[in-house]
Amino acid sequence: MLHLKQVSFGYSKVKVLDSVNFKVNIGENLSIIGESGSGKSTLLKLIYGEYDLEEGEVFWKDTQILGPKYNLVVGYDFMKYVTQEFDLMPFTTVEENIGKFLSRFYLKKRKERIDELVKVVELEAYAKTKVKNLSGGQKQRVALARALAKQPEILLLDEPFSHIDNFKKQSLRRSIFKYLKKHNITCIVATHDKNDVLGFADEMLVLHDKKIIAKDSPQNLYKNPKLPLIASFFGEFNSIDNSIYYACQMKIVEHSEFKAIVKQSYFNGNSWLIEAEYNSESIFIEHHKALSNGLSIDFEIIE
Repeated sequence: MLHLKQVSFGYSKVKVLDSVNFKVNIGENLSIIGESGSGKSTLLKLIYGEYDLEEGEVFWKDTQILGPKYNLVVGYDFMKYVTQEFDLMPFTTVEENIGKFLSRFYLKKRKERIDELVKVVELEAYAKTKVKNLSGGQKQRVALARALAKQPEILLLDEPFSHIDNFKKQSLRRSIFKYLKKHNITCIVATHDKNDVLGFADEMLVLHDKKIIAKDSPQNLYKNPKLPLIASFFGEFNSIDNSIYYACQMKIVEHSEFKAIVKQSYFNGNSWLIEAEYNSESIFIEHHKALSNGLSIDFEIIE
């Protein structure tokens, strides 16, 4: 398993992470979330061995992960790290990039492996295209495929779908995470997108103010968001009487002790998000249609 013990790290004298401890079992998918600057990317780089640890230890199984002071070449053969800056060969094809580190002794197996990964990242139509002619999202998919080429034991992903448009993103997520589960590859994903987490992560880790403030399944954290920061990751929410309620837990009714004034309606696809004023504060309610600004409404909370 991956095991971080009392990991602390900072740039200059300012700590970014303080006493971080957690474990990830083989084959599990862990999502790391947090606001910008919370240390998500730094944590991935420490796991990869890109920096030297000031305090604490990182282990993958029985191997201690060490930084540049101990390793001439950063990283380990059993681990791959896909950053937001793609280290690709622009003047060669998609196939050649994916097969860069694969042995040429067994050409048939090499070709089969490349074809398999081209399909996983849904780039069949671009297999013979030079990388310099691809879009940013397509390059990100090539980087993902190349990281998987030699079947790593653990994969670190930093905002892995950030450059990919919504037309491809949903099916690509399913394809990548299904592949990782099938081959029992441990995956750590740093993300700001709840759709990278819901339906895929076994556990979700929340970073805030240099520390881990929560680590649980996405389902448990969604159902019991103990802090507004956690609720905000999942969607619009309301704080009423020191409790947190999502917009979908608010229902407009004919008569209730809770009364509000409609401020704005926002189209959400299968529903409308109603912004209303309640006790001089904005609240958000999911509703089946738009409502007129200034309309007085009654609402209730569905526990």
